[in-house]
Amino acid sequence: MLALTLETAKQLAVSVVAIFVVAAFLAAWIMKTIVQKFATVFVLGLLAFAVFTQRTSLQDCADKVQGNFERIGTDVTVTDTDCSFFGATITVKDPRLDGGAA
Repeated sequence: MLALTLETAKQLAVSVVAIFVVAAFLAAWIMKTIVQKFATVFVLGLLAFAVFTQRTSLQDCADKVQGNFERIGTDVTVTDTDCSFFGATITVKDPRLDGGAA
């Protein structure tokens, strides 16, 4: 059998407490890095999803600009197109202005 004296038991208890404290700090540090990685992946995934859902708005805007240009292609009237992206209204200038026709 293992016989412990009172002094040996006290020293062993202090050593075990020290090991548990170090293990607790290591566990907290490891968990912090894991949580940071998951949080980063979550935020980037959320941003990717938000941009992905806005692709139809961008396509609709491109179609509206193209339609305005084709429909009034011979007219000199400048037609700006308003589009919505993430809830903000964006005005797309008439592409014919770059050609100097207006």
